[in-house]
Amino acid sequence: MGIIEAILLGIIQGATEFLPISSSGHLLLIPSLFNLDEPNLNAIAMAHQGTLLAVIVYFRLDLWQIISSVYDGIKTRQPLATTHARLGWYIAAGSIPAIIAGLLFEDILEKVLTNPSIAAVLLFCNAAILVLGERALKGGKTLSTMALPDAMVIGLAQTLALLPGISRSGVTMSTGLGRSFDRSTAARFSFLLGVPVIAGAGLLAALELARAPDIGDQLGYLAATFVTAFIVGYLCIYFLLRWVRRHSLYIFAVYSALAGSIYLLIEWVR
Repeated sequence: MGIIEAILLGIIQGATEFLPISSSGHLLLIPSLFNLDEPNLNAIAMAHQGTLLAVIVYFRLDLWQIISSVYDGIKTRQPLATTHARLGWYIAAGSIPAIIAGLLFEDILEKVLTNPSIAAVLLFCNAAILVLGERALKGGKTLSTMALPDAMVIGLAQTLALLPGISRSGVTMSTGLGRSFDRSTAARFSFLLGVPVIAGAGLLAALELARAPDIGDQLGYLAATFVTAFIVGYLCIYFLLRWVRRHSLYIFAVYSALAGSIYLLIEWVR
């Protein structure tokens, strides 16, 4: 892998991790479409670290308030006394379904995760999810009025993102819209809910990276991947949170459907 491929990987991971168009799907489709080598696993690990740092840095104040509020709630024996304390417990509860599903279906997912055609088909499903979310939009709820059932339903929906082609941010935002949150609130909770999942993926990737025998020879392009994923990821969080204030998710649904169609058409011609 050269420096250009490393930067390209960082751009793909940084953008598609947070925009509702599926990072896992793009990491399968783009190399297959352009006959590129599969991304280096060490570089993928660094890309995950970059996106993890991006979401932590962007939401650093929210995360600090959540962590400190949960701690204060435990100390005073009033764990649900404040909005941020409740939000911390809701994020923890909402993360459980994806963790369980990942452990239970690990073998099946490993087969699905390597098939670009499946990812292309699932991009159509991703488009449908985004459209259904917009159709269900009612608005009204905020994070201060969130309840445990809201977090659990959104958390259950997050398990679908284990499939390549289904966007984690897309499915959780759409489900949030279906639970009567406005776009901005649904997007913010989607990103916060994603922190444990992204951190878990980043930890597993870091463990793999630590076992790599030739890590010293790869530092240059690994650093390029990390920095690119961080910068692009941060900018995409900033962009999406502002986009959803005034615009719908339909444009991402159209993109998902087009991307899936183009890949399947090219594969058919081949």
